[in-house]
Amino acid sequence: MDYVHYAVNKIVELCSIPSPTGFTQKIINYLVEEFKKFGFTYEITNKNNLVVELNGEEENGIMLVAHVDTLGAMVKSIKSNGRLAISKIGGFSFSTIENENCRIHTREGKEYTGTIYLTHPSSHVFNDVNSLKRTEETIEIVLDQKVNSKDDVLELGIMPGDFVSFEPRTVVTKTGFIKSRHLDDKAGVGILLGLAKAIRDFTTEPKRKVYMMFTSYEEVGHGAASGIPEDVTEVISVDMGAVGADLESNVFSASICAKDSGGPYDYEIVSKLINAANIAGINYSVDIYPYYGSDVESSLRAGHDVKHGLVGPGIYASHSYERTHIDAIEATLKLLQTYLTLD
Repeated sequence: MDYVHYAVNKIVELCSIPSPTGFTQKIINYLVEEFKKFGFTYEITNKNNLVVELNGEEENGIMLVAHVDTLGAMVKSIKSNGRLAISKIGGFSFSTIENENCRIHTREGKEYTGTIYLTHPSSHVFNDVNSLKRTEETIEIVLDQKVNSKDDVLELGIMPGDFVSFEPRTVVTKTGFIKSRHLDDKAGVGILLGLAKAIRDFTTEPKRKVYMMFTSYEEVGHGAASGIPEDVTEVISVDMGAVGADLESNVFSASICAKDSGGPYDYEIVSKLINAANIAGINYSVDIYPYYGSDVESSLRAGHDVKHGLVGPGIYASHSYERTHIDAIEATLKLLQTYLTLD
């Protein structure tokens, strides 16, 4: 079974499901159906994290964590001209969403499309198109509806607090590049689905009990703060490896994080991940991300006594229109398969 291409196909499907932080029920339901097919035991926590038990009765369990929530926005207010002001969800620059198509999800279950524009979008009309700072005050949504007033928008059922998702524009090229919004962290989720399938097929046989957790609030800092089973002693985030200047990571390899904004990751776990990468014979890097935080750090801050690590495929242009390569998906999957078979 080609688990790598299976994972890539799942990444494409996952990217098509809107899931800004706090609006993740649809994608959690999708994952539930996938794990039902595998026959694994699962539960959904109060904060809408999905926890799946994959094997074994042994203690000293390991949990692999990926987050389903993405960057997004909420309707902040409805303007008198029928356009929408937004409040962002997660840490991104407003310049990265300018001119993107989006969807507005109402509390009644309706869905409307629109486009995110600068308030002064036309260089033929405004002389400050280049200089105008992109902020909540200068970015707005123009709805694909015939609306000219606040009352027109209210009649559609749109209101402040409605979620806004960004069009992912997912593309897989013939040369193996995967380009999309929200590869952070739907690439990680797809990899874990591929790993779960390999465990189900007994092509990967872990030495320890394995759980997977899929969180709904990572982008705002408390995804894996709760819901960790009592027999788990180790948590590894499977999230993107950031690519950029002064970093070794690239879009063709797996990245093992040694330290990020929360401090060093567990020495033993990082060393064991490096050993697994060498045994697997994959391309990998060891990196330090100065402006990065992961799910497992929220676990530690919540008081869980666990060892922690972070690994993931190299992803370029994080929190923007992201890109990686199937080689990085394969490298990360093989690293995790090897890691789980080590004592």
